[in-house]
Amino acid sequence: MSSNVPRETINMFSKPYDVVVVGAGHAGAEAAAASANMGSKTLLVTMNLQTIGQMSCNPAMGGIAKGQIVREIDALGGYSGIVSDVSAIQYKMLNRSKGPAMWSPRVQSDRMMFSQAWRDRLEQTPNLDFYQEMVKDLLFDGDIVTGVVTSLGLKIYTKTVILTNGTFLNGLIHIGEKNFGGGRAGESASTGLTSTLIDKGFTSGRMKTGTPPRVDGRSLDFNSMEEQPGDEDPLKFSYSPETQPLIRQRSCHITYTSNEVHDTLRSGFDRSPMFNGSIKSIGPRYCPSIEDKVNRFADKNRHQIFVEPEGWNTVEYYINGFSTSLPEDIQFDALRKVKGFANVKFFRPGYAIEYDYFQPTQLHHTLQTKLVKGLFFAGQINGTTGYEEAAAQGLIAGINAHNFLNGGSDFILKRSEAYIGVLIDDLITKGTEEPYRMFTSRAEYRTLLRQDNADLRLTPLGNSIGLASDERLVAVEHKVTQTALLRDFYEKTSVHPSDANPFLEAKGSSPMRQSDKLVKIYSRPGIDLIDMSSLNSVSSFIEEHNIDKDVQEQVEVQIKYSGYIEKEKLNADKLNRLEAVCIPATFNYNSLASLSHEAKEKLNKIRPKSISQASRISGIKPSDISVLLVQLGR
Repeated sequence: MSSNVPRETINMFSKPYDVVVVGAGHAGAEAAAASANMGSKTLLVTMNLQTIGQMSCNPAMGGIAKGQIVREIDALGGYSGIVSDVSAIQYKMLNRSKGPAMWSPRVQSDRMMFSQAWRDRLEQTPNLDFYQEMVKDLLFDGDIVTGVVTSLGLKIYTKTVILTNGTFLNGLIHIGEKNFGGGRAGESASTGLTSTLIDKGFTSGRMKTGTPPRVDGRSLDFNSMEEQPGDEDPLKFSYSPETQPLIRQRSCHITYTSNEVHDTLRSGFDRSPMFNGSIKSIGPRYCPSIEDKVNRFADKNRHQIFVEPEGWNTVEYYINGFSTSLPEDIQFDALRKVKGFANVKFFRPGYAIEYDYFQPTQLHHTLQTKLVKGLFFAGQINGTTGYEEAAAQGLIAGINAHNFLNGGSDFILKRSEAYIGVLIDDLITKGTEEPYRMFTSRAEYRTLLRQDNADLRLTPLGNSIGLASDERLVAVEHKVTQTALLRDFYEKTSVHPSDANPFLEAKGSSPMRQSDKLVKIYSRPGIDLIDMSSLNSVSSFIEEHNIDKDVQEQVEVQIKYSGYIEKEKLNADKLNRLEAVCIPATFNYNSLASLSHEAKEKLNKIRPKSISQASRISGIKPSDISVLLVQLGR
């Protein structure tokens, strides 16, 4: 019996999706979860369903500034924090010796558990379907995306597409003088999409990243290395009560290279793709290969190597700090000269990988492309590096894809609201010529954007869009109430010299001569939570009102850094006033004779939405901003 339905539509995808997410790495997983949880019918298409949420490089989440991002994702209702907690084998709070704006949580992860936890989460998500195949092309209706085409020619129709291709777009793996196509070890590259996007007018480039050898822990001498245990009192990433801090942990270890190791590495430089011209793209500045470190820092006689376990029940180890694309014989010969590695056995050598990316200045703050409606980019396709940066972009793209379909407002985080806001604003305003990595120094309001207050900053927003649960919001409101209660107690309650002088003198702090408010004592350098809790009045109040530990720490930060916090709030208010000065999308920069040619060129390219964004474009001078303000005022 014949049918009038075109043959290409007689398949399991005959009904169009709301969102199709291409790629199931950290960006793709967060994007699919966000759009599906908000109610959009979502399809996650990936080349291998066994590698959802795969940790392609180091088995860890968080770190300097990256830990803040994971906390922010969790506060908004994303899954990276929960997945990190349930697969963690070690927890550390980095930078404890510095101020709280620098404190950054990090977990060592069980690589296989991490990926499995992501798959479990996604399979339990309503509105989410899965399909395994390579996407090689996109479908368009003019400047609107309408679907994707797989390598088998299957057409899947959709209202929006989120591309999260990681390192797979025309990926090329290098090991010494050998190179071959691949998205990561053992997996093929993705082809076709780059040429499609270039034909649509997008500008692409090439970037490079790398990974170190994986080795057999049974062949290492850990007694000759420095043990690096986790925190004695570990915390966790997620604010959700469904995860708990670790009870037991696995240690990492530290060792060092030497001049002998460096000489061995140099012996292979003539066969290195980094030095013989095989690799032409730019790698991550802040995570260089071992050969790059030896070459650039020739005066250093050693470099630190972190020996990190890949999981609870595996002998595989990740050699952090020894990323390399040198020939495998040089890798092996050099590594066995590192202390503790004399009898090392490889699971596989390190390698470098080159891949396509697209300049992120071609995106709006929502991560929707400027050239094609309904098309979003997230992750390394935007020139970033790191699981955390990718996951954050995926979350924002997923939220905005859903809002785009349902007439919702753009979901954009300000620079003063989140590290995620800094990340995306940097990308789409400044672009990047090298893999972008987040640092605390990139955030001008980092005292406001601490890891301890991500829930206070972002959970109400996450709840308002339907991602963070009502239970999460109630917990945040309780934290706000308790924080205000305890701080008010410190500000209004006095302490007698006889009560405080014992611990003041023990800390080398000047003794009190008369009664004073608790907040004055707490504000002194060197006086901490433990000291204050030793006062009967404080301990009794905390016990009576059942004040949580995280609330006590929150109040400590607020009291000790109140001056810095208030100053940054004032500066953020000034920035937000400039954000409110909108620039019309059709604004004619060429009509302003007072603007320089460079300013016109860059403003026309970026098309900033506000005066504040315009001021952050590289090459835009204060005088250019004054010209715009005068014109807009007219």
